[in-house]
Amino acid sequence: MTPIETSAPVTRAPQVDRNTRIKPRIVDQLNDWQYVERCIHRLLAGWGRHFCEWDGKSACHRHVWEQAEVVRRLRERIAEFPGGKPDAPVSAQLEELANATLLAPSFEDALDGIYQTLTKALAASYVAYVQNAHPIHDAPTIRLLHEITGAKEQEWLWYNDWRRAHPHQTDAGYKARVAKALAACGHLMAPLPVTTPRARLCGIGVDFSPPRFSGRPPGWKPKCNFMPYVRADFATNVDTRRLFWAWGYMMEKNLPDDQLKWIWYGHPMPWDFHHDISRHLWDESRHGDSGLSRLKDFGIPLEEIGFPNYGITPDDADFTAPCDPLGPKDLYDAVFEIGMVAESGHFEVKNESFTDFRNGNDLESAEMMLFDIIDETVHVQYAHKWLPVLAEHAGIDNSGYRERGVQERKRRQQEVHARLEQEKDFVASSKHSPDYAFYQDCLRRVRQSAPLEGPADIVRSPLPM
Repeated sequence: MTPIETSAPVTRAPQVDRNTRIKPRIVDQLNDWQYVERCIHRLLAGWGRHFCEWDGKSACHRHVWEQAEVVRRLRERIAEFPGGKPDAPVSAQLEELANATLLAPSFEDALDGIYQTLTKALAASYVAYVQNAHPIHDAPTIRLLHEITGAKEQEWLWYNDWRRAHPHQTDAGYKARVAKALAACGHLMAPLPVTTPRARLCGIGVDFSPPRFSGRPPGWKPKCNFMPYVRADFATNVDTRRLFWAWGYMMEKNLPDDQLKWIWYGHPMPWDFHHDISRHLWDESRHGDSGLSRLKDFGIPLEEIGFPNYGITPDDADFTAPCDPLGPKDLYDAVFEIGMVAESGHFEVKNESFTDFRNGNDLESAEMMLFDIIDETVHVQYAHKWLPVLAEHAGIDNSGYRERGVQERKRRQQEVHARLEQEKDFVASSKHSPDYAFYQDCLRRVRQSAPLEGPADIVRSPLPM
């Protein structure tokens, strides 16, 4: 059975009864659906850091964004009804279903729970409602559900492909627990009565933690340390800048995995925060794809250049350790670091590189830079939007945050200059090393695959951090 099929025809029943006033039954049903869809969004955030393969990460990040869009659209439809409240209470049985799915004995079992059980149950419920609803009276909901089931079908097709590549037999006990919880929710076919206690978001109050480090594919460790040479030549060599940005954007695949933690531990924040972070997350994931694609254009495979986590050495990576929880201040600091320091601090060098690549007729690299600059402009706006709210949640002073961002960027620039001075002797004395040979070979491949029209020794700003 595909996710949009139902097992039996449904007899149409009106959405009102003799006690109905202004709110039809579908509003309560929409609230239940919205709650479960948001829980799937959280389930992907909680388990998504276990993906090791690059394509699995890309799919997870895309599905997080697609789930955010599904939740947004359901919430907007709820708000269109008089008395409709997108955050209205729902039955605690739905929380039990979501937590039963969350507490899987393994990552692959969790994928089965998310895609095999919850996704199919939701899709079947949507189709049943479409078959039952009046095609004129509630046409907006019908159209919305058709569009959502289209997205679900694509996720289902991805899951089928994943299972072909990663065969797995679902743990019998886990499968039974989720099936029992789903049956207790009437397979999501009708709104559940709301009693006390009411549902919290899944994962609150249960023993679950994402992993400290996101998963890595085989051969992820860099074979050579070429970055000292890149830092040394960045300001004076266009080819070095082309190599750096392809590598740097590839490395941005780390950020969406980190932002999964923002979603998981940021549950006290308003839904709109999670929607914005989901888009930011997907953008960064695509930047990673852009960088990897450009490296492949240059003939430099991932297995050769490596894909380390941010901020750790290969020997530090314990992929079995649980994550340290993010408190409200940790979340504020993370958004400040990305929005006000890292992203704001790179606009000058990115614009310079875009100009050099465009003028040198490397239009593929120029296009990569341009779309990133556009995305990052929006991301900085997200930081301005949410830092005051995050500060209020954390009970900290957010006044002067713009100036603090300026000062922090200056401090990082000074650190980079100091590091360049320290590395001068190393770079000068190690030009017969395998690392330097690898660096030069990468530059050769860059030039060979995309020859520049014009000089390669254009002097620009150094790396800011």
